[in-house]
Amino acid sequence: MHLIALTGGIASGKSTVARRWQEHGATIVDADVLAREVVEAGSPALLEIVDYFGNDVLNDDGSLNRQALGAIIFGDPQARAVLNGITHPAIGRLARRRFTEAYDRDPGTVIVYDVPLLVESGQSLDRYELVVTVEADPAARVQRLIDHRGMQRSEAEGRVASQASGVERVAVADFVVDANGSLEDTQCRADEVWEKIVTRLDG
Repeated sequence: MHLIALTGGIASGKSTVARRWQEHGATIVDADVLAREVVEAGSPALLEIVDYFGNDVLNDDGSLNRQALGAIIFGDPQARAVLNGITHPAIGRLARRRFTEAYDRDPGTVIVYDVPLLVESGQSLDRYELVVTVEADPAARVQRLIDHRGMQRSEAEGRVASQASGVERVAVADFVVDANGSLEDTQCRADEVWEKIVTRLDG
């Protein structure tokens, strides 16, 4: 099984790279999508969350009220650690299931695990054949959050600052995709790195 980790900070251009690699035949498993799946109404993880945080974190339809939960864990490291202790193992189990399903469908496929908080999670990188990070300057990422997501500058700067630094991500990466340029430029950089990945895996 060829398993690659793709990481990068918020608004770095990581989704652009993932979409490009999917066009080249990669199977993308998105950690953010899995994170939503594991807390769907009635899921074991959501029941654990409610057991600890109370019914106030539920919407009327039984789904997770992300805003309410976010307000509780914001600025409370202990509460955030409890939440991570519930969700991270569930996400890990679901990810492994998705990897196996992808391999069963096509044993030759390159599985790309799109995982934003790879460095922050402290997980072992041994299971990945390669680690790739998508990097753009913090100022460019802040401006993208303002332009494309409507964030206030202070909020955008806070989101970027709260994540691992580019230096930390690059330190664990085998390849770096430079996403400081235009969309087309980022796609070209993604193509170049994909060719290197294929060459490395074939070798």
